[in-house]
Amino acid sequence: MKTPNWLDKRAFLSPNKEAVVLHNGKTYTFFELQKHARSYANFLLENGVKKGDHVGLFSKNCYEMVVVIHALHYIGAITFLLNIRLKTNELLFQLNDGHVNTIIYHDDLINDIEKLKERKSLTCMNLSSFPYDLENDQFETEFDLDEVSHIIYTSGTTGNPKGVQLTYGNHWWSATASALNLGLHETDRWLLSLPMFHVGGLSILYRSVIYGMPVHLHEKFDVEAVHHDIMNREISIVSVVTVILEQLVERLGEETYPDTLRCMLLGGGPAPRLLLEKCREKGIPVYQSYGMTETSSQFCTLDRENMLLKIGSAGKPLFPGQLKIVENNQTCSTGEIGEIYVKGPSVTKGYWNREEANQESFDNGWLKTGDLGYIDEDGFLFVVDRRKDLIISGGENIYPAEIESVLKGIEGIKDAGVVGKSDEKWGQVPVAFVVVNKKLSKDDILQQLKDNLADYKVPKEIIFTEELPRNASQKLMRHKLEEYLNGKLE
Repeated sequence: MKTPNWLDKRAFLSPNKEAVVLHNGKTYTFFELQKHARSYANFLLENGVKKGDHVGLFSKNCYEMVVVIHALHYIGAITFLLNIRLKTNELLFQLNDGHVNTIIYHDDLINDIEKLKERKSLTCMNLSSFPYDLENDQFETEFDLDEVSHIIYTSGTTGNPKGVQLTYGNHWWSATASALNLGLHETDRWLLSLPMFHVGGLSILYRSVIYGMPVHLHEKFDVEAVHHDIMNREISIVSVVTVILEQLVERLGEETYPDTLRCMLLGGGPAPRLLLEKCREKGIPVYQSYGMTETSSQFCTLDRENMLLKIGSAGKPLFPGQLKIVENNQTCSTGEIGEIYVKGPSVTKGYWNREEANQESFDNGWLKTGDLGYIDEDGFLFVVDRRKDLIISGGENIYPAEIESVLKGIEGIKDAGVVGKSDEKWGQVPVAFVVVNKKLSKDDILQQLKDNLADYKVPKEIIFTEELPRNASQKLMRHKLEEYLNGKLE
């Protein structure tokens, strides 16, 4: 099935309506966004980018990043959204795995680009080289909803990230499902401070053009800047993770948010019940949700009617998604904990270049999320844990196997295991247990980790031990490490 290019359609329907509002007050209409995206698309065509190409986008949040995302749609290229917090070797893995040889980058990240170019032949274009006046009508005027628009890498239990393929149809149904749950108001304004290289930030852009809704774009989360916009710019919806919500609640103090704020959409893992109850006391309209990159952002979300009645729940599957809980190949009864399975048009068609992972992850159209949860007597989902072994730190997903792989590559480390530790600020932080066969200091280990991993993945503590707990098949028993860590903390 094909639909008109969404930005073209929106610029035709409401050309003079605000599309993007920057924190400094600068605004761009949908007509201006369309003009700039088409101009940049022509620039890319003149520089050899064509339909089907794999193009990396390496940028922090900015208006130009929005323009480039839409420009690549006009060409029909597939965008690989690259996490700007990753180190060179992590980025190289994704570029090589994704067959990406062209990168569009923000000029503030030139040092990272130079490091990449030392190790890989790349065509690199600065997105700030911004052509406003190039015209060409030879663009993709329609979207095939089955075609892949983006590939976003997410960590895997093997230690190697997997590229999640998201189609235009995935984005369309995600935006539609969200609107059917939260509703659409003529005055809606969605504040975006989450990184757009993550699906949570990216999905807001598509809601903007599909709904005809302004997005208030922030380069990153800054508690004062976000608080100011909520209080003074008639923001109606804000997407947050737990660590952001905690800072906003603290900043709010004895004040109250204006009535214009109708939704604080909370994702990125289960939130502490104490925080949710505090939000209820302060009248903050928190809608807890459940989703992942593979579901194009939120898949389940509480509705307004049950926001205060079902604290701690992620709600019900959004229309028309389906969800079930499975244990030992059997659908679980009410209240029984098992693995969360999801199915629906917002769910990925599969992982790029990972046939084995696709066979393991899908069962007759159902995606096995690896997350644990249960459904109560009213049909509401409660997430017990985010994937076995997964660490969620400030909304970022961290898989221990990836850190262990780097640790085991350090000379002198014989064995390594990583688990998450509760942290008041970040929710969780990684802690590493290491077995060494030569003298190594914690500083030596940490320095090598910092050279090879994004900062948020670097363990906050290194614990030396003589042996790691493994079962008969030599599989690491992480629960034993967690038990030791919890006992140590007590």
